[in-house]
Amino acid sequence: MKLSSLVIDNIAELLVKIIEFTHTRQKVLTENINSVNTSGFVPKDLAVDEFSDSINHAVNEHVQNRRLVLYDTNNVKFGASGSFEAKPIADKYAKELLEGNRDEYLELQVNKLLENSLNQKVAAELLRKKQGMVSIFK
Repeated sequence: MKLSSLVIDNIAELLVKIIEFTHTRQKVLTENINSVNTSGFVPKDLAVDEFSDSINHAVNEHVQNRRLVLYDTNNVKFGASGSFEAKPIADKYAKELLEGNRDEYLELQVNKLLENSLNQKVAAELLRKKQGMVSIFK
């Protein structure tokens, strides 16, 4: 089932965007872990703060005017027909950790994955409840 088919209103659309963002971020963070022994590898992440700001502005607009307005940022783009793109960016802090202490680097990546997973589960559960569905991941 395509997530975009679950959009019935502004809030559902925001929840779908959160699920899509966290899904993309999971791939990036997993690559960071899988590449821990690759010489010259530069860890990446998504622009979480930019995405969060965009979603917060969209929620405020929805509350005030009952419409959804999603603003693009440098690394997060909302396109026509519900399309969405989040561009991975170099994670300088993670790179420093990778070069200095691989155990701390791996701990950072695992913690980011856990936080991301929780965000995805919350958004998916809220969307599932909103839609009255059993599960959206079958």
